[in-house]
Formats: sequence, structure tokens, C-alpha cells
Amino acid sequence: MHAITYSRFGAAADVLALTELPTPSPGSGEVLVALSHSGVNPSDIKARSGARPGVTQPPFDLIVPHSDGAGTIAAVGAGVDRPVGQPVWVWNGQWQRPFGTAATHICLPEAQAVPLPEGVSPRTGATLGIPGLTAAHAVFGGGDVTGQTLLIQGGAGTVGYLAVQLARWGGAHVIATARGAGIARCAQAGAHHVVDFSGSDVVDQVLAANGGQPVDRIIEVEYGLNAATDAALIAPNGTICAYGAALDMTPTLPFGPMLFKAVTLDIILIYILQPAERAAAIDKLHAALRAGALHSPIAQTFGLRDCHRAHDAVAQGARDGAILLDTTT
Repeated sequence: MHAITYSRFGAAADVLALTELPTPSPGSGEVLVALSHSGVNPSDIKARSGARPGVTQPPFDLIVPHSDGAGTIAAVGAGVDRPVGQPVWVWNGQWQRPFGTAATHICLPEAQAVPLPEGVSPRTGATLGIPGLTAAHAVFGGGDVTGQTLLIQGGAGTVGYLAVQLARWGGAHVIATARGAGIARCAQAGAHHVVDFSGSDVVDQVLAANGGQPVDRIIEVEYGLNAATDAALIAPNGTICAYGAALDMTPTLPFGPMLFKAVTLDIILIYILQPAERAAAIDKLHAALRAGALHSPIAQTFGLRDCHRAHDAVAQGARDGAILLDTTT
């Protein structure tokens, strides 16, 4: 099989190489997926560049990057009753494993190859692992959101854009924050109100958008920067669901304001969701896709040999959608 590999940290163009590897055979409980697309996420860039705190060398001698992907089942191992040719999407392809989805094939436990709903493209399927599951769990992880007000910080980002759509589909009153062109993007996704987060009056604007009342649930991409804002905006017994804090990983926690509101701070990491939680998030994603309520935009698609360009595109940020590899080219 063809695969992109690396064995040391460094710049994408310096360490990523197109390599020929033996096509694996599925073991008991596994499937072999012939991949058509691989999703590229910020976590892949951090892992390849050595940007994770305390990690000084790659965890495996040879790594095929990327956790997300889509394709069809090419072969099954013992005990697996799945049809060859079934379209699937993949989650956790390279989580705590050496070989991910930046390849023509991947072997993995059958639960990690989810049947793709009819009519959903493999391009969309390749975005459902990290961005899709994060958005679905962040929105619905606390239960039904019908009639609640959800604030989605950074609603124009890859996860935020999906979260806005899911929250609106779920019956919530949706307020999003964004700036620049992202403001129109959030409105297009279905946000009832969009607040410019670069202003100095974010708290006042959000409260005004909610009739002067605090919000029930906050989906947070930058908790470190927004901890005080979130504490001011969350309702008593509300939940702040944080999935990122890249710009400040050691925030000062406004404990007093949160204590006297009995706020739940729910820090989520999609890689280690419990099976029941993951199944619930998958069900929500599939239901929204079937209803035509969820669109996962693709900003750029690169060929396998141009994987380094895909990594650079993700690292640059400011994207209007996901970055994919077409693993067949």
C-alpha cells in the first residue's frame, strides 16, 4: 500500500515521505478499509511537529499520521460480519497506534469503521471523526438541548461551525461568537445571533441576545482566554463544555463566580469517549446528516503525495472548512 510516513519530528516538507508498505491483513475482530480520503486535523500537525508538551520523540519508529478517514471495507477478520464494499468512516485511526489514515489502507477494530449513512459522501465521512464527534458530544453530551440557550465560542471554526448547525437542529436558541467573515459564516450555519468576539462588550452583547438572561450551556474552543467571560455568562447550574485552550493552557480559574452558580466545567477529549457516549454522538451525527441539517464544508483537498501541503494549510489556520487528502491520487 502507499502511505505517508514520518519517523522524526520536524517541518512537514522535511519529515513526511511517500512510502510503500505491505498492505496489512485484518486480525480477529478487525476490518481492512480501503481509504479514499483522510482528514487532517490540528492534532495531527502537533503530533508530527513535536509540539505536544513533554514529548521529545515520536512514540513509534514509523508513523502513518491522521486519525480521521473514509473508504470501503476491503476485507474482514475472524468474527466480523460486515460486507466487503461497505462504505465507512473511521475514528481514532492513529490514536495510540502507529498507522493512521494517510494511506491507501488501514486495519483497525471493526467498531472504528462506522457504516456511512446512505447518501453521505466519503468526503463528509472523513470529517466526522474528530470535528464531527467533538461537536456532537459538546452540544448533546449533557442531554436534550431543546429550548435551551447555547453559546458557541468560535462558531466559525471547523468544530464550532458543526456545533452551530447541530445545536440549531437540536432545538436550541443559538448564540455564536466570531469575527470578520466568520460572523456571516455563523449566521449561514443557523446561529440566531452572532457576536463579534474582538469587541470589548462581548458579555453585554451575549446577554442582550438572550433577553438579558445568562446562557444554559457554553461550547468553548479557547477556555484559557474566555474563562472569565464564560463565568459571567453561564446560568446557575449551567455547563461550560471546553474542548480547547490552545492559546492559554494554564488559565486562572474564576472559581468564586463559578462556585456560586454551581457551574459544571466539562473538559472533553474526543479520543477517549466512553463507548456509550461515542455511540450517542454517532447517532446524533447520523440523524442530523439524514435530516439534511448538517453540512461539513471542505476547504481544500490534496493528493497523498502533497500531504505536506495539507499539513501546512491546517497549520496556517483561518480555514472555511476541513482539509482532506484524496488517498487515491
